[in-house]
Amino acid sequence: MTLSPARIQDFDFDGKRVLIRCDFNVPMSGKEITDERRITESLPTIKYLIEHGGTAILMSHLGRPKGRDSDLSLVPVAKKLSDLLKIKVEFLSDCVGENVKQKCESLPKRSVILLENLRFHPEEEANNPEFAKQLASFADIYIDDAFGTAHRAHASTEGVTHYLPSGIGFLIEKELKYLKLITENPPRPFVCLLGGAKVKDKITLIENMLEKVDRLLIGGGMAFTFFAAQGFEIGKSLLDESSLDYAKKLIKEHPKKLVLPVDVVVTQKLAEDSKTRIASTQDIQDNEIGADIGPATIELYDSVIKNAGSVLWNGPMGVFELTPFEVGTKAVAEAMANSKGTTIVGGGDSAAAVEKFGLADKMTHISTGGGASLEFLEGKELPGIAAIPPKPMHAKQTK
Repeated sequence: MTLSPARIQDFDFDGKRVLIRCDFNVPMSGKEITDERRITESLPTIKYLIEHGGTAILMSHLGRPKGRDSDLSLVPVAKKLSDLLKIKVEFLSDCVGENVKQKCESLPKRSVILLENLRFHPEEEANNPEFAKQLASFADIYIDDAFGTAHRAHASTEGVTHYLPSGIGFLIEKELKYLKLITENPPRPFVCLLGGAKVKDKITLIENMLEKVDRLLIGGGMAFTFFAAQGFEIGKSLLDESSLDYAKKLIKEHPKKLVLPVDVVVTQKLAEDSKTRIASTQDIQDNEIGADIGPATIELYDSVIKNAGSVLWNGPMGVFELTPFEVGTKAVAEAMANSKGTTIVGGGDSAAAVEKFGLADKMTHISTGGGASLEFLEGKELPGIAAIPPKPMHAKQTK
């Protein structure tokens, strides 16, 4: 993206109805929200709109419903928003239809309503033009603040921009600020820390980052493909056989940039009661599974992170969901928390880990969009943001 999209500050909201695409795809346990960060991240945009005389019509998806599903209703989100905003957030039982349109048209100034789960309608993900036009008909202006869906061209992200003056909210603006910093002008030395299961899932990211980074640290299940590429025994550890040649190529062509684990935590089963041992990368037995980075690797990675000007982290160092294998991921998170550099967590499992260990407020930025942040870091265009025209076209517009 060479042009900056129009921002929320570029519009006059007084007396206007504003359709805001939020990302309320929050983790749930039954009807209870277990992590409200995506809701709290939306508050600055909603509050700004209310303070400037607008009426907020909020919309979002939740989960992957196949038709209407009461377990994936946004009712709990409306209740949480009411608590956080300290005003009544009215909930509508659908997101399209004549009743919804009439309700939106009769809303008093500075009120907030939340529409039901967009994905109860297949037309949302299909980016159906008529469905997008219905959504747009409820409002005078559209603001996209759902970075987590910015990599999807859906009716509520790309479709509605064809029918309304459009801009981005504060959350997307913040995401773009930090992700552009790390990809365009990162403070040096720039360290990229990659984990996760398979190398093939990160090849595009690796290729886009290699010319930018000073050090590329590898952890998680993907590390064992690099060990295998060097001819080491990896036992029952994860092997991405399709990426062996690529791993060999990286090891050969980037011996100084690429930093691999020197020891790992191995076990014979992945469970809370697992017995573990520390093994060098050349000492994994046939019946063992590598499940975390070891203490020597933690010390090595800590020293690299400590001296970094900026760190980008995407993917855990091991099976951090299980206590015996959380040490490496936790240590990396603590090293970043103690760093004086700029620290960016690229969403997904890494963000979940930082939350789990209570270190979220120690990071410079945690992306709210796992898939969206990954695609941005891979150098791909995000349709939901590319659809927003640049500021000069939409400054201070009204319908």
